[in-house]
Amino acid sequence: MPYPTPVSLLNVERNPGKPPILHVDTADDAPAWAAEHHRALRTLVTEHGALLIRGLHLRHAEQAGDALHRLAPALMTDKESFAPRRTYTPGLYSSSAWPPNQPMCMHHELSYTLQPPGLMLFACLSAPTTGGATAIADAATILQALPTDLVHRFEQEGWLLTRTYNDEIGAPYDEAFGTDDRRAIEDYCRTAGIAFDWQPDGSLRTRQRRPAVTAHPVTGRSCWFNQIAFLNEWTIDPEIREYLIDVHGAESLPFNTRFGGGDTIGPDIIQLLNDTYTAHTAREPWQAGDLMLLDNVRTAHSREAFQGPREVLVAMAEPLNPLPCPPTGEKNAP
Repeated sequence: MPYPTPVSLLNVERNPGKPPILHVDTADDAPAWAAEHHRALRTLVTEHGALLIRGLHLRHAEQAGDALHRLAPALMTDKESFAPRRTYTPGLYSSSAWPPNQPMCMHHELSYTLQPPGLMLFACLSAPTTGGATAIADAATILQALPTDLVHRFEQEGWLLTRTYNDEIGAPYDEAFGTDDRRAIEDYCRTAGIAFDWQPDGSLRTRQRRPAVTAHPVTGRSCWFNQIAFLNEWTIDPEIREYLIDVHGAESLPFNTRFGGGDTIGPDIIQLLNDTYTAHTAREPWQAGDLMLLDNVRTAHSREAFQGPREVLVAMAEPLNPLPCPPTGEKNAP
């Protein structure tokens, strides 16, 4: 719901190739400033899709967490994470553990879950020496830029995510689901429309089908909303992919994506998706103390490769209503 925006917040800097930036100066009390302006800031995020706030002087996790809680009091618990995270406090996490020399391409956070977050919050405590930007891309623009026939197929079928949880790469199942109780994991999967199979070696394999395109909950505009490219085998570094296939087999990759009907998505399609994102990417290097708010439906985000220490805290809020898509129909699916 939109709220009146104070005059002091109307001066949002807009430059081609960069996210919207709001310059403030809150050297004294960033959490108090966030509490005072949280409704106006949320309106600006709805208007622009993303907002980088510079000048908050966030210095440590406790202060950043306090500011994020003022902006979104009901933070979500991270479930079904694809890579490990450090938990600072309930609802406040580190960025996903991912090799700094490997980029994380564009995606919508947890878009493979039944109720993804509608709002993402990022706080930079330490900026890397080079790279490491959280770049963004407008999801409605991406949808319009993709070939009509490809979009139509994904609209009809959705997309399928397959995962094999192990201790070698990605988050192990006990961390992803927050428990090592198999019965609790099975109950969660049934509720969330996830087909599952326990493997002889004790690993867990899952399949879940989700919509690739969804309507924005406020504007109603259609948005490309998924992680088809990011979690596909052809986005994995080629040497790592070959190693994983040699060790685990092609059907036991830690994650992979397919068309919703089960057909393989070829490398040409993944390249097309990533090239389309690249053509519409906006970026701004992090500065220590920055905070970014992101509409998770309207705006995809990435993490670019970097050098030097990088500490960016992450929080999620405003869970969406369950996104409609038929379950996989495989055994153990609800």
